[in-house]
Amino acid sequence: MKKVLIITYYWPPAGGPGVQRWLKFVKYLPDFDIQPIVYIPENPTYPILDEGLVSEVSDKAIILKKKIFEPYGFASFFSKKKTKKISSGIIPNQKKQSLLEKLFLWIRGNVFIPDARVFWVKPSVLYLEKYIRENGIDTIITSGPPHSLHLIGLALKERTKTHWIADFRDPWTTIGYHNKLKLSKSASKKHKELESIVLNEADQILVTSQTTKKEFEALTSKPIEVITNGFDIEKITKQPLDEKFSMAHIGSFLSERNPRILWKCLKEIIKENPDFKKDFELKLIGAVSQEVLDALSEFRLSSYVNNLGYVPHKTAVEHQRKSQVLLLVEINSEDTKSIIPGKLFEYMASERPILAIGPEGSDFASIIKETNTGAFFHYDEFDALKDRILNYYAAFKESNLKTHAVGLQQYSRKSLTEKLSKIIRK
Repeated sequence: MKKVLIITYYWPPAGGPGVQRWLKFVKYLPDFDIQPIVYIPENPTYPILDEGLVSEVSDKAIILKKKIFEPYGFASFFSKKKTKKISSGIIPNQKKQSLLEKLFLWIRGNVFIPDARVFWVKPSVLYLEKYIRENGIDTIITSGPPHSLHLIGLALKERTKTHWIADFRDPWTTIGYHNKLKLSKSASKKHKELESIVLNEADQILVTSQTTKKEFEALTSKPIEVITNGFDIEKITKQPLDEKFSMAHIGSFLSERNPRILWKCLKEIIKENPDFKKDFELKLIGAVSQEVLDALSEFRLSSYVNNLGYVPHKTAVEHQRKSQVLLLVEINSEDTKSIIPGKLFEYMASERPILAIGPEGSDFASIIKETNTGAFFHYDEFDALKDRILNYYAAFKESNLKTHAVGLQQYSRKSLTEKLSKIIRK
């Protein structure tokens, strides 16, 4: 059985989308005669915990741990709440940032390059170099963000000559929040230099979208493969559909992911349609920024909101399957076209229609279209968006709101792991 060393920061009991990709790859790699050895921090600072995911860790995986020093621990001494939000990617609107938040962001972007987990690099390299030599490992995989983990792969490749695969769950310097870190010119240059070095020294690059592949192809001649995120076969009891016309957003609702076009549509429909007003419910599941809550109040939608906060992954999947419509919203920016939210694939497998809003040319729009799992709208398609909501509502009233998905199997976690296994064996 071939051995592969996987270096990742997010691992159960971490919650949120970052943990799912490699948790599931590790689950299925043994089916393709590959032994996964997973290296993780012993004492991480996870912004979200989901103890239920611990039971999903494959008993065939070998788990290695090494202590990590994280400055978030010191920062939380001053403001645990603000530190937790920033570390989870929820960056406040620039106009509403406190002096402490501005300081945290400046330090995050200019002092800890590429990120605050950079102090884990040196001790990890020393520990893993010995392990690799003693256990005959010839392939390593690093998964970022945090992109500092790719620096571990860089050093191990130089020292051990192992085959190195760099997996980018998200882009590096083009990800939406990167430019909000108050970067100096020298810090911005350093980020780009490190990104270039990683892309040109890794033997193989993995990305999750075609747009990121095109971006990286301009920076490196190394082979790049797209392996999207996906859905797993969840052992969830069949859920009765909500009695309300529920529209559910599952996952972090960031400040700039605030779809005012949607709130305006809903406000108009509620005003014009008494039945809709009586039936409508907006479910928010996950961390929600204050800017989103303020906008909902502005559009007089607060009384329709069921804000459930973060829930365990299993509960989130239950809500996906019983909600009438699933909302997928991406920031209206050129930088977010490459982002394919991990929840998209679970949404597609839930058999509930997706209502998606994002920038024109978004990669996830084509996936929704090819699988016939919902509808996608740009931020200027007000009338079309309103019509689709009304169509979904009419189908709901007739107890006929459902999807007829096609071609989902290619996005199953096991199918994606088979693709990964072929890359590992090259």
